[in-house]
Amino acid sequence: MNHKLRTVNCISGAPNLIVFLPGAYMTPEDFESNGFFDTVTRRRLALDVIAVDLDLSAISGGSAVRDLHSGILEPGRRHGYQKIWLGGISLGGFLALACCADWPGHVDGLCLLAPYPGSQLTSNAIASAGGLARWQATADELADPEFRIWHWLRQAPVDFPVFIGYGSEDRFAGGIKRIVDCFPPAASMALPGGHDWPVWKTLWENFLDRHFQSA
Repeated sequence: MNHKLRTVNCISGAPNLIVFLPGAYMTPEDFESNGFFDTVTRRRLALDVIAVDLDLSAISGGSAVRDLHSGILEPGRRHGYQKIWLGGISLGGFLALACCADWPGHVDGLCLLAPYPGSQLTSNAIASAGGLARWQATADELADPEFRIWHWLRQAPVDFPVFIGYGSEDRFAGGIKRIVDCFPPAASMALPGGHDWPVWKTLWENFLDRHFQSA
């Protein structure tokens, strides 16, 4: 595939693809060094993996999700993958949700590991409206990517494949649970631990157990 974003790939010509977005101050190489690629290769899964480098300035400037869509996801569709999953850790999980909010229907599933739930200002505004079920987004709020994410979560497709994993002592656990509540209980998994790679590596194994069979 042709794209402008820097990536680290584990490509074998498999029929399915997962695109992973790192958290803040992470690099795509972190997925490789923490065994995410080796796990797929060792299991001989029908899955290609691309880890994407998203610059923090592009994220804060609002172009990162657009670049991801045009530079990775659309070329993946043209490449002919049967299914394209989008995954992310922490801030990367937040951006994966932002992509679903802005381009619904363009990915076939989500793998969110300790997804950042957004700012306290956003959660307080929704809480003051009586909670997510009662909150009605204003036009001004829908101009903000955080509110667009929660607007999408409020009406997320019930049959959309999602895996949400996190450590029970994660510093974002409270906000992550609010994301979890938007999906069926079977979509989530909490393990002992915090916001760190040992937890995420185990969750990655569990995600693969649920959704991909060894050859």
